[in-house]
Amino acid sequence: MNAPRIAVVTGASRGAGKGIALALGATGATVYVTGRTTAESSSALPGTVARTAEEISRRGGTGIPMIVDHSDDPQVEALFEQVRAEHGRLDILVNNAITIPKALTRKGPFWDKPLALTDMFDVGMRSAYVAAYYAAPLLVANGSGLVVNTSSFGGSCYMHGPAYGVGKAAVDKMAHDMAVDFKPFGVAAVSLWMGLLKTERTVAAFEADPEMYEGLAASAESVEFPGRIIAALARDEKLMDRTGQVLIGAEIAEELGVADVDGNQPPSHRPFLGDPPRFSAAVVD
Repeated sequence: MNAPRIAVVTGASRGAGKGIALALGATGATVYVTGRTTAESSSALPGTVARTAEEISRRGGTGIPMIVDHSDDPQVEALFEQVRAEHGRLDILVNNAITIPKALTRKGPFWDKPLALTDMFDVGMRSAYVAAYYAAPLLVANGSGLVVNTSSFGGSCYMHGPAYGVGKAAVDKMAHDMAVDFKPFGVAAVSLWMGLLKTERTVAAFEADPEMYEGLAASAESVEFPGRIIAALARDEKLMDRTGQVLIGAEIAEELGVADVDGNQPPSHRPFLGDPPRFSAAVVD
């Protein structure tokens, strides 16, 4: 019998990170869940790392809550040192942590929005690099593994302005380039474009204006759908053929036979949001 997978999911107090962590936990994995929220009262949205970890354990996995500020490199280093000390290996890293400024979805040109939107370059773009940096020795020692950067169609189309777009484009290219370095060691790196998710934030928006969001709500994905996809990718025999790619979650789910929690097959948004980027195969050391 194979040992349970060891996974780290960053930014897992709520939203996509929580859903991904729960879906991985349901496979029996040991999942380290990171975040900064320690009490419900400290955020306008529900969720803490402890609650996520508890739910993972109820589902048959092992949830380990980790309070980590992903803008603090020593805290990130300590996280992976703990994984090494407790398990000696890592099978899956999901880079999901991101700062979501309140003004992100405000209409208007970028110069009319707060400069604080560039915080997403730190916790979002840079934090994905830092987590992968400290996770790499554990993954490489395995001779196998998977790094997933959660991303979106905003990596190629205009979505919420240039600060958001450049952050998503960056983690897409990061996955491609990390895949080059990881490939000799049997470790895959991909970027996963998620659709509109039913996070706590989007559900609140749906409820506040149901008529405006009626069409979007009908095709929205559960927060666990990306986690189901990641679990399927991790056991996919063709995983290394996909390394370095930007994958549309709904499309790879259909290919791998992954349904959402309600049994439905969410649609791909490629027809109206566009194609993933195609990177050059050239390698310049």
